[in-house]
Amino acid sequence: MSKSVSSIRRCSMESQNDPWRPLRDEGKNMASATERKLVLKMSMSLDGFVAERDGKLDWIFRSSSADSRARLVDTLSEAGVHIMGSGSYYDMAAFWPFSDTPFTAAMNDIPKIVFSRTGIKDGTQVDRTAEAEAKLTGGRPSVTPTAAVLKSWAEPTVARGDLAEEVRRLKEQPGKLILAHGGVRFARSLIAAGLVDEYRLAVHPVVLGQGHALFSGLHSPADLRLVSATAYSGGVVGAVYQPA
Repeated sequence: MSKSVSSIRRCSMESQNDPWRPLRDEGKNMASATERKLVLKMSMSLDGFVAERDGKLDWIFRSSSADSRARLVDTLSEAGVHIMGSGSYYDMAAFWPFSDTPFTAAMNDIPKIVFSRTGIKDGTQVDRTAEAEAKLTGGRPSVTPTAAVLKSWAEPTVARGDLAEEVRRLKEQPGKLILAHGGVRFARSLIAAGLVDEYRLAVHPVVLGQGHALFSGLHSPADLRLVSATAYSGGVVGAVYQPA
């Protein structure tokens, strides 16, 4: 039986040895005013964790609200391409083609790039039994995806080269912003390489105490500049930072 994936209930973790740690220390963020911006979008707890130790993300949904979801729709609509690690790809490919949410169109229609040195398999080929279906859709009715939607997830662009070089090539191309989704190891690698031009962090009103920290891959302190902070009705604070 093919594996059942619950993409909205766990954090996608890459391999224990991070395949996207940069081959060299890239130092400060290298983006220029003429380059496309790479935006890292993540939800995190008040104490800086993006997932519990077992990868669970249930705490995110307890403070979701209509206004915070509307802001997320706006962020997704700004993207020209989604980038992600292979673990997140498999979770998303199993969920988004069959979902019906305010975020679905942007996730399905915008091109995807998966960073994986070893390549990927078709992530849309998952267990579609009734039990698996309920897990994939969070209990909501699923939809039948079009051929175009399935193809967008089954045949994403795969980036196999050095992380910094691949991202720099993307930044040099014309288009809307590059939106990075994770998983956490991939996000840490982007941060450590100085490739993130803007952080859009949804800080949730919960303290986890332990888990997977977003910034644990940094080798030295990094100063950030607060661009904006918005409080939403469910208690989430949307904080936007850029490298200082």
